Amino acid sequence: MPPIIMQSAVAALKRQYLYPDDDNFRLREAASSTYGVSRDQVIAGNGSSELLGLIYRAFLAPGDKVAMMSPGFSFNRKLAMLQGAEFLEIGCQAHSLPMEQLLSGPAKDAKFIMLANPNNPTGTFLPISDIERLVAQSDRLIVLDEAYVDFAPDHGLRLINRYSNLLILRSFSKSYAAAGIRVGFGFGHPEIIGRLRNIQNVFNMNVIGHAVGISVLAHRGAYADNHKHIKDERERVTVALSQLGFSVTPSRANFLLARVPAGQDGSWWQAALERQKILVAFFPDKGLEHCIRVSIGTKEQMDEFLAAAGDIAGSLTVPSSRGREASGSASSLR
Repeated sequence: MPPIIMQSAVAALKRQYLYPDDDNFRLREAASSTYGVSRDQVIAGNGSSELLGLIYRAFLAPGDKVAMMSPGFSFNRKLAMLQGAEFLEIGCQAHSLPMEQLLSGPAKDAKFIMLANPNNPTGTFLPISDIERLVAQSDRLIVLDEAYVDFAPDHGLRLINRYSNLLILRSFSKSYAAAGIRVGFGFGHPEIIGRLRNIQNVFNMNVIGHAVGISVLAHRGAYADNHKHIKDERERVTVALSQLGFSVTPSRANFLLARVPAGQDGSWWQAALERQKILVAFFPDKGLEHCIRVSIGTKEQMDEFLAAAGDIAGSLTVPSSRGREASGSASSLR
């Protein structure tokens, strides 16, 4: 965290005896100024996960349907379950949207459609023009999660003034390294934003979250070097893993989804790397059983990871996943 951002957090801690803004007024004002939208088009949350919860509560009733591209952020399944809603998973194509399925196929009765761009856990990025085409042709709410968009070449925020059925989520947890402080935003039509704010808890954010959020918005340039480092390391690690026999999905996020060498599975690699104190994520979902997800850290951390992966690939025979139960656990590179 840049020193100037840390200073804002420390200063806020000294005001801990004061209540925060009950409607996140100053934070929403700062976001509206930074992103070029009106304040009534902005909702601030205790991380974008709080906002996801509000969306499911506001737009779903028991028995309703919600659609999401798969593979995707598994938290959405839990949110749908909590509302008694049916969760539809639509198979994700690498670089395009399955328009027919989303508009007239299984998802035609969904109350809203969840998209993530870049996607998690694949890191793939869809052209904004494809997303705009879906929004323009759909009569349902499209929720676009842009948690990783600062590592991507484009974003969809400019679309919210063109369409009333688009809601965009942003987070400071990824590109601004503030996951523990919990700052997230939603941008959309004032009617949608108002509907969410009407069911949002009072004092949902604390004074440190407000202060850090406002400071980050005022000093986004302080993170430019870090963003460049992540993009550079992402490409370097992609090449290095490919040389070790991994197949790496082209990523526009701050992580890589890598298919492990043939005949090996992701759960074994996760355990083998953990024994060398390297933590990566494994997802037992269909289609991901032979993959691990690697977050991009410092150059030193990535060198340690590559050295460990090289040792394992070069000296160990990894058993096939056939006849073994895939582990249901997952952990992240830290």
